[in-house]
Amino acid sequence: MLNEVKIQVKFPGVYILIFEGGKENLATKNLALEKSVYGEKLIKVKGVEYRVWDPYRSKLAAAILKGLSIMPIKPSVTLLYLGAGSGTTVSHVSDIIDKGGKAYCVEFAARAMRELVNNVCVYRRNLIPIFADARFPNKYPISIPKVDVIYCDVAQPDQTKILLDNAEYYLKKDGFIMIALKARSINVTKDPSEIFKKEIESLKVKGFKIIQSIRLEPYEKDHAFIVAKAI
Repeated sequence: MLNEVKIQVKFPGVYILIFEGGKENLATKNLALEKSVYGEKLIKVKGVEYRVWDPYRSKLAAAILKGLSIMPIKPSVTLLYLGAGSGTTVSHVSDIIDKGGKAYCVEFAARAMRELVNNVCVYRRNLIPIFADARFPNKYPISIPKVDVIYCDVAQPDQTKILLDNAEYYLKKDGFIMIALKARSINVTKDPSEIFKKEIESLKVKGFKIIQSIRLEPYEKDHAFIVAKAI
């Protein structure tokens, strides 16, 4: 136990651990006690176990440290997560939404899905793994309700379209979208700023109000993180 660690609430369910000497780490409360997902440190403070959240492994963590102004992912929300991978960011989302929330996690790669299920979902009952291609939201093998948030990190040339297609089926009228755009997955020859501008316009045309756009350097090169709200 490290009683000298101070805790600062960044957003509901998201914390800053401040150590003696001034070092700070982003963290979430561990919903699956004593379980580390990707080698992150587990730190107990006054009987509560926190998981250090690595911004070099998670674009959502990077966005928070780069000045994210609002956090639609919060306790008790329901969300659809596109591109869940092996569960690095998903596990922290699970911590944040807590037992009252639910996350439907779509992943198409078989190996990543196995790791997601065996290392993360079996210990976290608020996660529902879905082995499917996010390009075809009408073909998901289970029924998904309207959700508060859609989070998209698929690193595909049509990543914005994938997000919008899923929003058409599953996002509530006043819901939020969060997308980690990887410029080099869309076009390797164009300036990333031009690419992000075009993708943002695509979101506006489909009726979304852009709340914030954040570049993720130095944590992720040529990435932008967009938060928008359906209007």
